[in-house]
Amino acid sequence: MRIEKLDQDTKKNLLEDLLKRSPNSYGKYEESVKEILDAVRERRDEALFEYTKKFDGADISADNILVTEEEVREAYEAVDQGLLEVIRKALVNIRVYHEKQMQYSWFDSKPDGTVLGQKVTALQRVGVYVPGGKAAYPSSVLMNVMPAKVAGVEEIIMVTPPGKDSRVTPTTLVAAKEAGVDKVYKAGGAQAIGALAYGTESIPKVDKIVGPGNIYVALAKKAVYGHVSIDSIAGPSEILVLADETANPRYAAADLLSQAEHDELASAILVTTSMELAGKVSEWTERFTKELSRGEIIQKSLDNYGHILVADSMEDAIEAANEIASEHLEIMTANPFEVMTKIRNAGAIFIGEYSSEPLGDYFAGPNHVLPTNGTAKFFSPLSVDDFIKKSSIISYSREALEKIHTDIERFAEAEHLTAHANSVRVRFDGK
Repeated sequence: MRIEKLDQDTKKNLLEDLLKRSPNSYGKYEESVKEILDAVRERRDEALFEYTKKFDGADISADNILVTEEEVREAYEAVDQGLLEVIRKALVNIRVYHEKQMQYSWFDSKPDGTVLGQKVTALQRVGVYVPGGKAAYPSSVLMNVMPAKVAGVEEIIMVTPPGKDSRVTPTTLVAAKEAGVDKVYKAGGAQAIGALAYGTESIPKVDKIVGPGNIYVALAKKAVYGHVSIDSIAGPSEILVLADETANPRYAAADLLSQAEHDELASAILVTTSMELAGKVSEWTERFTKELSRGEIIQKSLDNYGHILVADSMEDAIEAANEIASEHLEIMTANPFEVMTKIRNAGAIFIGEYSSEPLGDYFAGPNHVLPTNGTAKFFSPLSVDDFIKKSSIISYSREALEKIHTDIERFAEAEHLTAHANSVRVRFDGK
């Protein structure tokens, strides 16, 4: 990995480089996505089945698009029992963590008849997108479904691309069943997002779409926002390790590569106050890359978006971390909890040398659906909050309104909204 001195120029160049990875930079795909979405909106199932045949090579129809109970049973038979137990353990941790995020309706009443409050309601139907193909991501199923389940969403449906044999990856199906998905449909890509957003004869329209996908899925979610809600437009994976001279270089290198292996656009950054550590981490990344199965992808990721930045002070290092606002931030310093208090921008913060990033990906409980491309400055991880909505409650008695009605009328008239003022005045004009 390249080692650079941290200064204003390197930081500026790095931030500009990282932003090029945003889905917003891939406008050349938007026309293709629009064409797919328009077709699904107009021709519904017909277009959905055509695109599934074109892109996935699967013969899907109204007769087989919905995964059957028999297919689920076969998936359980195909999945290793040891993995099934791990999935169940992870689910407990994820459920318990998200249960602590629950919000409840509240009401505040006063003796004069004033009642104010907030009604919290779960979304009625949510769609979860899960990537398919060669890779299977049961962890994504758990992370996207469980907060919706905890929130009390009435119906959770999942879409995932089928294989050429018109079947869904067994681990994906098992994870969906364990997490409590109500229905699984064999559809992927932008066409599946269109089906969830607009509804077809087979797939019902949802209120919100969550889940990761390729650039076509990301741009499709962006395009349908407004017809439905979405979680976010996810970019490539990121990790930033913030370390001083006390950090274990072998651990730091291994953690950087855990994200670099995702794809060639993934970003792995070490910001440290120690030039000695920087050199050792660079050596370990080279050694590990030669040994790991996805070494070619890792190397391209490091060549494109891998950086080791050496800062003059921990204050400068922390400032850089806050400006980069990484999806995953690991703190490997002598006083990691003190450093954590100075972090403003990060999707998830991992504290101490034994809090490796994959702990959050799979098992600890906090959600691994996190803001990317600097959006941790204003976005949060996926949570129960994403699956509820709030309604304000207002109830006034005549006595309560009488005390303040002239104030409301004066306010409305100041804005030249006389019908607003009249709406209150008629209740007290004696007519």
